[in-house]
Amino acid sequence: MTNPALATLLRQPSGRLDLLPYAALLDLSFERVGGELQLIMPFADTLIGSPGRLHGGSISGLLELAGLLTVIAAQPEGEALPRVRPVTVTVDFMREGAPVETRAAASIAKLGRRVVNVHASAWQGDRAKPITAAHINFVLDWPDR
Repeated sequence: MTNPALATLLRQPSGRLDLLPYAALLDLSFERVGGELQLIMPFADTLIGSPGRLHGGSISGLLELAGLLTVIAAQPEGEALPRVRPVTVTVDFMREGAPVETRAAASIAKLGRRVVNVHASAWQGDRAKPITAAHINFVLDWPDR
């Protein structure tokens, strides 16, 4: 099941995401901007794929985590939390990722009891020029009641 400490953390205005091992590896933090949950991935040499470019896997991971955390944050406070599992992740790479800070955010297109459809995007500097976008489908496994 989803860690209640993570759900509690996501209600804060900002914080580090060290509770998730891959988020800690990417050195991710988050902040709420106008009510929207934005993930922040600072540049590090360990994220380089081709010389001078971010590795596509780190960007894809950032998008998947943005979607996952948006789904967790959308769950009602005080209720049991589901296990959230990605079923499909489709990433469109639109621009190369430069060696600078990258931000990502997600929006829920459909929040059902078992299935959640999410759109996510990542950008560097200018949000109107995303470097990647993703469509992610999650399945929610609810604890027995």
